[in-house]
Amino acid sequence: MKPLLKVLNNNKARTPPCWLMRQAGRYLPEYLELRSKNNNFLNFCLSPHLAAQATLQPLQRYNLDAAIIFSDILVIPYALGQKIEFIENKGPILEPLSQPEHLARLDWKGIERVTSHVCEAIDLVKAQLSPTTTLIGFAGASWTLACYMIEGHSSRDFNQAKAFAFRWPKAFQILLNQLAEITADYLIAQVNAGAEVLQLFDSWAGCVPSSHFYPWVIEPTRKIVQRVKESYPDVPIIGFPRRCGAWYKEFLMLTGVTALSLDDTLNLIWARQELGKQAVLQGALNPMMLVFGGLALRHEVERQLKILNTGPYIFNLGHGILPETPPAHVQNLIELIKNLTQNEEL
Repeated sequence: MKPLLKVLNNNKARTPPCWLMRQAGRYLPEYLELRSKNNNFLNFCLSPHLAAQATLQPLQRYNLDAAIIFSDILVIPYALGQKIEFIENKGPILEPLSQPEHLARLDWKGIERVTSHVCEAIDLVKAQLSPTTTLIGFAGASWTLACYMIEGHSSRDFNQAKAFAFRWPKAFQILLNQLAEITADYLIAQVNAGAEVLQLFDSWAGCVPSSHFYPWVIEPTRKIVQRVKESYPDVPIIGFPRRCGAWYKEFLMLTGVTALSLDDTLNLIWARQELGKQAVLQGALNPMMLVFGGLALRHEVERQLKILNTGPYIFNLGHGILPETPPAHVQNLIELIKNLTQNEEL
């Protein structure tokens, strides 16, 4: 069995499998060269051959245990007909859904606009992976997608999205439910194409008021997981409710995810004791550690391995690789994980 799949089946590995969020992307010079061939980022994501090449680039450099298909969580709003533009140094800009009547603009049958392209990329990648490398598919969770769709851009707090939800709770819940349905369809299509593991990114779960964490984060995620499991009960699903603190425990118990991806703010001893008995853990290295490398990186990797690798564990970051990360530091990280565990330095 592939190393990542073995751990996701609740088996501890002496050396934990390793993959990194945003392992394909702007820190790699070969990616920047490939990206220069298409100025429109969404067109780039939805060009199967370019997306497949981007997916495989880090595997050609590093001994990683998984490939994650190159795409973006905002392909879903794009598929629904929402206008989106990616602007350099600003990020995504969407035509905001600022009123309930704006939801009528969305074409809920539009998922086919992206499914075929992403699935073709998955098929291309799978044909070129080594027998030990796992292929991961992914999507954004309902709350995080709704944040971008309503706010119209990234934000630290997504207050406009929360204002919409408080002012028009029924319309907001309808949006979350519909996003859960279409996201489940999208993930199932990725498994049909060859994805072996799925990750669900709720990148802005930490913005949710505690009073509304259940209806806005947990319940839509539960619906997505349930739908996927009805079609593929054995496909592992990794949940990533970033920066939700102690809500990680409720999220785990109520959504049905297989594994939890930990952000870089959690108490790791608490995570191992409270979460690790019921789920495989993944994460939670601060991406800035990878930027600076050196002794600071070594000490933190050693600390995290001592705590988290006492049970089934996947080495990863607490968020995505930063663009300023030196590629050599990724290689150093992979060698460090192997040396610390194989040489029994821990």
